[in-house]
Amino acid sequence: MSKPVEDKKYFTDFDSRFIARLGAVIPVRRSETPSETTGISSKYDCKIKVEYQRDLMSLLEEGMLAAVRNFKSGQNNGKRFTLLEISRIGPEHFGLTGLSSHSYYPYQFEIIQQSVEDWATDDKSTMMIQLSTIPLNHDLIVDGNGDAEYVKGFTYPVIGETVRILNKDTIHQMYNKSILERMGLPWEKITTSSDARKDPRLGTVKMFEGEEQKIPIYVDFERLVRYHFGIFAFTGAGKSNLLSNILRRLVYHAEDTKIVIFDVSMEYPFLLQDVLSDPKLPCKIILDTPVHDAEQFYKVVVKPRGFEKNVKAKKAFEDILQQDKVSYFEESKSQITTYEDIFNQLALLKAENDERATSLEALNEIQQAVIDYLKEKKIGDGSPIDEAFVDFLSTKALAAVEKYKIWKSGGLYTWADTRIHLKDKLASTEEDESKEGSTKKSISKMIEGDSKIICLSIADPYTIKSLAIDLTKMTLRNRKREFKVEPQILFVFDEAQEFIPAYDKARGIEKECTFQIETLLRQGRKYGLGGCVATQRIAYLNTNALQQLHTYLVGPLPRPYDRTLVSNTFTIDQGILEKTLEFAPGEWLLSSYTATGMENVPIFIKADNSEKELQKFLEN
Repeated sequence: MSKPVEDKKYFTDFDSRFIARLGAVIPVRRSETPSETTGISSKYDCKIKVEYQRDLMSLLEEGMLAAVRNFKSGQNNGKRFTLLEISRIGPEHFGLTGLSSHSYYPYQFEIIQQSVEDWATDDKSTMMIQLSTIPLNHDLIVDGNGDAEYVKGFTYPVIGETVRILNKDTIHQMYNKSILERMGLPWEKITTSSDARKDPRLGTVKMFEGEEQKIPIYVDFERLVRYHFGIFAFTGAGKSNLLSNILRRLVYHAEDTKIVIFDVSMEYPFLLQDVLSDPKLPCKIILDTPVHDAEQFYKVVVKPRGFEKNVKAKKAFEDILQQDKVSYFEESKSQITTYEDIFNQLALLKAENDERATSLEALNEIQQAVIDYLKEKKIGDGSPIDEAFVDFLSTKALAAVEKYKIWKSGGLYTWADTRIHLKDKLASTEEDESKEGSTKKSISKMIEGDSKIICLSIADPYTIKSLAIDLTKMTLRNRKREFKVEPQILFVFDEAQEFIPAYDKARGIEKECTFQIETLLRQGRKYGLGGCVATQRIAYLNTNALQQLHTYLVGPLPRPYDRTLVSNTFTIDQGILEKTLEFAPGEWLLSSYTATGMENVPIFIKADNSEKELQKFLEN
């Protein structure tokens, strides 16, 4: 009997080796509500029984997708299949499952010994393979013409029905068709390369890895950047390798995207040296201190373990220096005061005087006067103040504190009495720009200028946090003032625990930094500003900021609390996350609400190796 058309087009049976039925659909009930300490579990655990074939155990892989006809399948709905993702694969031997620890000992050893020989046969009467799967929350619909459509939602599958495995062409179509069409690239035939300049893929899907032709995985770069993404994994999993690989592809394949890297570990000048040394790409590396030659530059930059003794990189660093792409950070001698700064001062004063009714009334009157002034003059919050405003503010502030009889020795009266001295500050607001160093103002101009990459490789935590606060604030303010969304700007925060710690762990400048970056992530997507956070300890991060991320790549997280926080924050099944503990360096769980071809579907991938790009570059 010939197989249906859809079986040949969309499914594979591994040359008639895969014969399976859906054995059970088990509701998963939790006694407690999902939280940061419990995580998310799928509502159903679907058990699949597979006839044993000795080759199947090497062909089946976690992450593969199975399809089972469901109860909506019919003439009006076409052939409709519930999609399931394989989370566990286990062979079962009838003799071993029936073996009791109370049995006669020689009998136990004989059964165990015999099972070793049985595994090498195709004995279906003694052995089978059991698959644990979770619903993908998508249905595959095949119409009368054999065309496929994917519909979001879970439909109860028919228990006892035949189970099919989606073939590599179907997987490629599901994950990549819509992405490649938006890029204007062909998708009908799988063509792929690990070369970052030639192919915008992130890596390959961890399915059918034994076959010569691997399935690439692509993401929509515009949505990846604009809706923010995160990379979470323990030390040694390859976070920096993956991030540099993504940034390299953004440079080559996302023309309208700029990148600003806050690099507290000082490793990205080395990891991206092939990009930074390209004379066609305007870039800037900003260090703690000046460097005078390639030897000094090479010494201050952190190198991956495999390149610690490779001195070929000095030539690339010479090229970068000769192209005048290296600077150092220098604090401005003065700082421009804006109307937004005045509002921030008033907010702090309100917090200090929240129990003094008359003080609050005075502050409200001053604030309303400033608001009316800006409306009358048609001035934005981000504009710098001038002498006319200082006179106005000083007059209004003193009148308010006199009106409400504010205590003259208190902080509020002192603030009002000293506003006139802002004129002294205005006299020195012309910045003494350094000819060599870069100030916050000049870096802000670079961000809005032609630079494709700005890499802030600064090891001092206070300095780089201060830069993160001011640069993100200035960029967001400039975008709001003109409502610009292009070009897109991606702010990258590696070692994100330094920049967006949880509020209960933040102190001093850390609290201001985590608040400002949270603001960027909440408001930035409206103005073409994106964020990337990468960290090894997600539990230390600001969860309000994490919830703004729409795409996430998860590697091994040994601590259970980290995994449950990821599960709860990004609604990933705990069973799927457990699989990441088995990942080798470079293997990731990718899921996205916006940037992948299937919404919020966990995909096991093997990322391309950034170090191979570096090795090839250095050899050439």
